[in-house]
Amino acid sequence: MASYNRVVMVGNLTRDPEYKQLTSGQAVCRLGLASNRQFKNRQTGSDVQEVCYIDIDVWGAQAESCRQYLAKGRAVLIEGRLKLDTWDDQATGQKRSKHSIVADRVVFLASGAESSASMDAAAESDNSTSTLDANIERELNNQIQEIKKRAKPAGAVKAPVAKPARSEESATGEIDFKDEPPFQDDLPF
Repeated sequence: MASYNRVVMVGNLTRDPEYKQLTSGQAVCRLGLASNRQFKNRQTGSDVQEVCYIDIDVWGAQAESCRQYLAKGRAVLIEGRLKLDTWDDQATGQKRSKHSIVADRVVFLASGAESSASMDAAAESDNSTSTLDANIERELNNQIQEIKKRAKPAGAVKAPVAKPARSEESATGEIDFKDEPPFQDDLPF
């Protein structure tokens, strides 16, 4: 029987991340995600907005990144697998269950306010772009010069490169190749 369990969702966080460090040392972060779906009702013709709420569990180093950089309202893309959690409700004694996602990958997306703010900042910085480009070019040239200095220390003598020997053809028509030294160049690595 074949099976495939893969989920990809994009939405906004409904709360700040809940971070825990387990006794084993493993980090886990629980996120609440809301994903909206908007469609037109064919019978009434009105726009309907449907919201899907789901909990996300993030493990390991990604959990620590989520704790550090995410907050309520932030847009994220989650890629992972669907998991069904079941437990006994202590108040009522009934069995309870809910789906959650175990994330393999979390991508931090720019929210609408952040993306518009970055566009405004880009528009304001168009005037200073040429100055910025000049500074970047000057810095790159300095780095190249430093690399060249390290690659060719003062007093270093280049190893002589032997000329490859010509192969000689024997009387039987076979070619007898002679050993050649390995290729040498001036690269620093």
